[in-house]
Amino acid sequence: MSTPIPQLLIAAPSSGSGKTTISRGLMALLREKGYKTQPYKCGPDYIDTMFHHQICGQPSVNLDTFLSGDDHVRQLYARHAQGKDACIAEGMMGLFDGYWRDLGSSAHVARLLHLPVVLVVNARSAAYSTAALLTGLARFDERLDIAGVIFNQTGRGRHEQMLRDACRVAGLECLGCLPRLDALKQESRYLGLDFSQIHATEGPQLLASLVEQHIDWQRLLDRTRRPRPQAPARQQPKPMERRLNITVFRDEEAFSFLYAERLEELELKGRVTYIDPRQDRELPADTDYLYLPGGYPEKHIETLTRAQHTLRSVRQYVEDGGQTLAECGGMIYLSQGLLTALPADSSPRLYPLAGVLPFTISDQPQHRRLSIGYRIAYPRNGSEVRGHEFHYTQLVPGSLRSNDALKFIEMRDVNGHPVPSPIYQYRNTTASYLHYLQTPPL
Repeated sequence: MSTPIPQLLIAAPSSGSGKTTISRGLMALLREKGYKTQPYKCGPDYIDTMFHHQICGQPSVNLDTFLSGDDHVRQLYARHAQGKDACIAEGMMGLFDGYWRDLGSSAHVARLLHLPVVLVVNARSAAYSTAALLTGLARFDERLDIAGVIFNQTGRGRHEQMLRDACRVAGLECLGCLPRLDALKQESRYLGLDFSQIHATEGPQLLASLVEQHIDWQRLLDRTRRPRPQAPARQQPKPMERRLNITVFRDEEAFSFLYAERLEELELKGRVTYIDPRQDRELPADTDYLYLPGGYPEKHIETLTRAQHTLRSVRQYVEDGGQTLAECGGMIYLSQGLLTALPADSSPRLYPLAGVLPFTISDQPQHRRLSIGYRIAYPRNGSEVRGHEFHYTQLVPGSLRSNDALKFIEMRDVNGHPVPSPIYQYRNTTASYLHYLQTPPL
């Protein structure tokens, strides 16, 4: 049996409770204390994982039972836990919120991995009433091991005492109360936290100090020590005639939505070269496979459209039949262009892009619509493809031109209902609004 190490999942009754604040603060504090901490994130999230990586110095791993299945999540968790002093998983949404009831939820992941749960409760507008909330959470699923509660946005004195009393009544341990502070307010943008803070050091240092001051972090670590899971045997890659030369678009924001697991998968298949398309470089001449991930290309549209050498080389590569996978922002890059208005502009304009796919994308208010959720597609080869969709941009109505070379694969939601955004296949290119955890067999 291995030496027990702290392993926990930070969850909450609902979104906006402070999971990310507590997760980042605890990760930052443990790094200051010399712990080699492995971060994880439940569900399909890219932004929280970027902050985890920045703080821990370790790529944050997504634990997503819908996209990869229970067995794979177990293996993934155990493999990345090896050699670490602590493992911290940040949950998503509310504790029991999954793609179908609690399937795929933070509770599902905690049960699956036998992780103790630390609940974060926003107590800004509540006091003793939290006793009822906590009692319900503790008793709803008695298979869960709730190690304790951290209250966020608390007042001083009497308010804090009432919250600690509420915990005792619910049969749970209060591990700390983080006070209301203006310094903890984060401006949200798009999916999550402001990317302009991604390299800031003040934020993690402040959070670490607050966690050390207001949370009984040593008690938290003691209550969450569990034997490290046994590492699974690493599957060897299948023999290949030759290793691929894989080119991946990657930068800090425009093409930044990357799963750590996807990159590991690509590195097993060949030599991976990362390029920033804003630097106006042509694709490497020996590229066998081109991966264009998602991100926020609309925020860098002027720079991207000025990089004509990159645009032309990508267009030529696709037209010549090069293997390409484009996800969301990557699909936008391959379109005819993006219709948008930059902050300094008074009217929208079309910014021409690679011009491969026969449609135009709009970021204009009259076209923007939130499309979110897990998706399933069934290509003709009989395989099942799973991914996640989250975007506001849409195709400009009427911009899709007839093209005999363009094929469509219908996507459905988890209930089997068709969704309006399909997977597009053009020559040897697959493009859609989907983000994939693993390379789709298309």
